[in-house]
Amino acid sequence: MCACLKKLRRNFERFCYNHQNWGIPNLMMYIAIGNVIVYFLTLIDKSELLYNLLYFNREYILSGQVWRLFTYVFTYMLDGNVVSTALSLLMLYFYWQFGRMFEQQWGVLRFNLYYLSGIVLMDIGALLLGYDATVGTLNLTLFLAVATLLPELRFLVFFVIPVKAKYLAWVYFGLTLLSMAEGLAFMIRFLGDGFVYLGWLMPVFAFANYFLFFGSDIKNILPDSLRYRRPRTKKARSTPQSAQPNPNWAQNYRSKSGEKPYRHKCTVCGRTDAENPSLEFRYCSRCNGYYCYCMDHINNHVHIT
Repeated sequence: MCACLKKLRRNFERFCYNHQNWGIPNLMMYIAIGNVIVYFLTLIDKSELLYNLLYFNREYILSGQVWRLFTYVFTYMLDGNVVSTALSLLMLYFYWQFGRMFEQQWGVLRFNLYYLSGIVLMDIGALLLGYDATVGTLNLTLFLAVATLLPELRFLVFFVIPVKAKYLAWVYFGLTLLSMAEGLAFMIRFLGDGFVYLGWLMPVFAFANYFLFFGSDIKNILPDSLRYRRPRTKKARSTPQSAQPNPNWAQNYRSKSGEKPYRHKCTVCGRTDAENPSLEFRYCSRCNGYYCYCMDHINNHVHIT
């Protein structure tokens, strides 16, 4: 079963690579511009006619208004006050930049399919659970995707504090799990009164797209101790002082940080050929410089320009 899934994923990646330019270029730019247009038109039209035609509504969809399955991606800015609106504008700018990064790395087709499949999974979850779908959680999976491709990338929290992307991903996962646990506790509390709340399951459908596309690459945001185990090193036997010099001394040598001398080191995950002798390494011709990547990331990294 695992072999079939791996083969299917390889075929999918090969198809996307051979047809990189299919789809809609700068998809996130159009979505961001569409959100801004819908927001300002809604401010002008006090009846909110446009918003009422676009937002996700399960009853209207089941009655035939199927366009709502996709048009709700343009209603992202219509919740909250002025402060949240300003934050939404900033987030849309970041999502646009993330989209550009993925189109450069994956190609237009694969990123389009990533975002489209996320919308479809959110629709399925909302229709099954009976709750309205919002695009906020789906857009945040773009950040998780960036953290997976570039776990060492630093973001300025509050424009001051530099924090690695993988640490922010841990925080986001933690807050999401906490929110889901609170929703589950709320449902259990009122379950005896016949009240069933399933809205806490919505993040599962949003994350399904992220897990589907990245698979085992998700380990990039895990702590090093969980990503891979280093082989145990045998203790060096004591040798008499009269022994001859060992010509293979470099095999047992380690630097002050405990790292063996290596020839190749992955720019993304940091694994080396010294710690992982069976792992293959390649150098990317599209990166601006001499950057090495392991086989897990040679086709799955953001090119350095």
